[in-house]
Amino acid sequence: MKLATDKMIAQKDGAIGWITFNNPARHNAVSLSMWQGLHDAVSAFGEDREVRVIVLKGAGEKAFVSGADISEFEQNRSSEETVRHYDEVAHRATDSLVNVGKPTIAMVRGYCVGGGVSVALSCDMRIASEGSTFAVPAAKLGLGYAFEGVRRLVDVVGPSFAREIFYTARQFSVHEAASMGLVNRVVPGEKLEAYVRDYAATIAANAPLTVGSIKTLVAQALKDESKRDRQLCRDVVARCFASDDYKEGRQAFMEKRKPQFKGS
Repeated sequence: MKLATDKMIAQKDGAIGWITFNNPARHNAVSLSMWQGLHDAVSAFGEDREVRVIVLKGAGEKAFVSGADISEFEQNRSSEETVRHYDEVAHRATDSLVNVGKPTIAMVRGYCVGGGVSVALSCDMRIASEGSTFAVPAAKLGLGYAFEGVRRLVDVVGPSFAREIFYTARQFSVHEAASMGLVNRVVPGEKLEAYVRDYAATIAANAPLTVGSIKTLVAQALKDESKRDRQLCRDVVARCFASDDYKEGRQAFMEKRKPQFKGS
């Protein structure tokens, strides 16, 4: 897939859509054009019926994403107007990850800092290598953090750990991150990509409508009760029971074979 910047790479490998932050010389620091590229890649994979799982990773061995590209701040984040535009593009990118109707995995190796944490939190799961580190250094830069970004962190690690991460602005080891619930799995570095590939393949082999319904239901569960769409919750469950995949799943179980789901 061709994107507007070569600092983002989107490739399809069977049922897995891989998105790579391709700025290793700057530890994959994210520029404005990279935020736009992320949105475009996620949107394209979201519309591709062949793609069932989306995996994000960083190029090189040192970083997933080391944060926003500070060298652009004077140009793109120095006035109220430019800050607003930058935030709109970045939020649109992370929102696309949250709202895409397919499972998303952040494959974290090395530094995951600032905007990198925001990207990882916007994914459904985070699988990290030994030696990876996590930090949100906003308090060291005088930055304000928008509500949605804080809310996503609170949803994942809870209010006390969220306060600790923001208040201290320090780096946390991968095992500290795992103890908070920020990371789902910790894997030896040399096994990380193979592990994530196998994990994604396992998810991709399951019924897409069921998996997609769970993404919808979890998202609704995280909302305030007054804002939950109960009809949507009922509809996604009903769609599963009315699907050909449900018939295929039952038949495959009776015939003691692996089901072949089509997402319909």
